[in-house]
Amino acid sequence: MASIIAVSRRTLLACTGAFAVLAASPASAGMLPVEKDELTFGFIKLTDMAPLAIAKEMHFFEDEGLYVTIEPQANWKVLLDRTITGELDGAHMLAGQPLAATIGYGTKAHIVTPLSMDLNGNGITVSNDVWAEMKTHIPAGPDGKPEHPISAAALAPVVEQYRSAGKTFNMGMVFPVSTHNYELRYWLAAGGLNPGYYSPSDTSGQIDAEVLLSVTPPPQMPATLEAGTIQGYCVGEPWNQQAVFKGIGVPVITDYEIWKDNPEKVFGMTAAFVEENPNTAIAVTKALIRAGQWLDADDGANRRQAVEILSRPEYVGADPEVIANSMTGTFEYEKGDTREAPHFNVFFDKFATYPFYSDAVWYLTQMRRWGQISEEKSDAWYAETAASVYRPDIYRQAAESLIEDGYLDPSAVPDTDGYKPATAEFIDGVEYEGRKPNEYLAKFEIGLKGSEDVASVVSN
Repeated sequence: MASIIAVSRRTLLACTGAFAVLAASPASAGMLPVEKDELTFGFIKLTDMAPLAIAKEMHFFEDEGLYVTIEPQANWKVLLDRTITGELDGAHMLAGQPLAATIGYGTKAHIVTPLSMDLNGNGITVSNDVWAEMKTHIPAGPDGKPEHPISAAALAPVVEQYRSAGKTFNMGMVFPVSTHNYELRYWLAAGGLNPGYYSPSDTSGQIDAEVLLSVTPPPQMPATLEAGTIQGYCVGEPWNQQAVFKGIGVPVITDYEIWKDNPEKVFGMTAAFVEENPNTAIAVTKALIRAGQWLDADDGANRRQAVEILSRPEYVGADPEVIANSMTGTFEYEKGDTREAPHFNVFFDKFATYPFYSDAVWYLTQMRRWGQISEEKSDAWYAETAASVYRPDIYRQAAESLIEDGYLDPSAVPDTDGYKPATAEFIDGVEYEGRKPNEYLAKFEIGLKGSEDVASVVSN
């Protein structure tokens, strides 16, 4: 009788992976003894999941002795829940998700991030009908095209028309603690429109709102806009460019124009996973740093290859031309109005992968501004919360190992205490200093500050 030889998945992957690694790059000089080498990571079908796809396709995970499966998830809640339960070992996450989970807004769980996946990458799109009205309130440049950045003040007359007709003005964002929610709210408020508040008893986010924001999964944004359910949305690529290609909407502003070089997605894992698998966490971070570096290398020379990879159905699954529209240094607003946008997606340059505490604090200030954090918190609380979630210590260990391996130049790691210098590069010019979150909140006319709560603000 022929003997049956059982070959484990890990052994099979190790054998096949070894040949791929030998062909792709020299063996790592500093390969860590990882505690868990078979991993499953989750993602949402967006361009900025690219570091995960590239780390897999370029064999950067395998260089670290990791055999990784990457699975698309139905939505951000499912992705977070499956990470918490351990069905996923880690995931492409919204920057606000680890913070919100850790402080107990929504699902309570301690999630940490050792790495930021990118800067920028989002846009705000409105329907063709809304754009036609907005355009009459936007000055034209010397070339006859609308001047950018476009303020939400140009949207205010349209919102008023809807109100006068007894209709609500609805816009979509991807998740209550998403960068998209906070960027859309920031843009609306900077233009004088109240996007509404959250409270412990009402988590709709629509209390006292002039524009009603609700959750729509990213790939469904264009279809929801086309159906007339929403009049606009904030989302990552390729779903703004998809509206242009389908002729159903016009992106009016990018998040780079709202907050220059804002942090976007992060890679999240449970604190328990990191504690139990410290070397694995460092090895994953190493692979993702290399992926970001590859994506930005030589002024984006690899981006065309990245577009081909991302267009595959197992990753983003959108038309390569649509993905390329933003991934290769341009962005199309109104059809035919294509402009240079070299920083629309940044995956490594400008220290994009480093988990700065000041980035975490900014997201916490927005949770407080709109009522998701219902009570006043001290500056020390913001700093302590940021440090409990963002883990530059893991990042630095990964970076030091990559430097020893010869994959990373020491200059690519910032000399920082975790806080970026103060910046006023926002659409409204308001300066943000991460060490002074309460002082920052006090600068805004619309939004909670100090000891205010939603009831006191709305009653006024």
